[in-house]
Amino acid sequence: MKIALFPGTFDPITNGHIEVISKGLEIFDKIVIAIGKNSKKQHLFDIELRKKWIRDSFPNNNAIEIEEYSGLTVDFCNTIGAKFILRGLRNATDFEYEQSIAHANKELGPQIDTVFILATPSYSSISSSIVREVIAAGGDYTRFVPSSVRIDSLKEVGPLK
Repeated sequence: MKIALFPGTFDPITNGHIEVISKGLEIFDKIVIAIGKNSKKQHLFDIELRKKWIRDSFPNNNAIEIEEYSGLTVDFCNTIGAKFILRGLRNATDFEYEQSIAHANKELGPQIDTVFILATPSYSSISSSIVREVIAAGGDYTRFVPSSVRIDSLKEVGPLK
């Protein structure tokens, strides 16, 4: 069974993430969407809400699992039996950044390969950071995220950190 780990914060999940996961499902038997816990990073949305949005984006899909993890990504890959790390690339800047991480991961876990999926042009400008800014400013964020991501008010979210 080919298992890929798709790590990220998914704060919130975007249409770009959905595209990477959907294309990844054409390659892999199972994708574990791994929400990284980073104590140095403050998130806008709580982890349970992020998990719900991901689950609701892929209802009844047995090829997808959602997990939380901390520590090294390659260590978590070993824990779950993943031989691949799935990453999306929006632009050349993403490539430079992701290439460095992929090389480090290869040194730490030689048996694990990183697979890159290029974003279609319509998703190349979408990032969770931009979506959080749009939400904080009260703008229409809905065009950037799956229909599972809906926020009734900023009171639910709190101030943007």
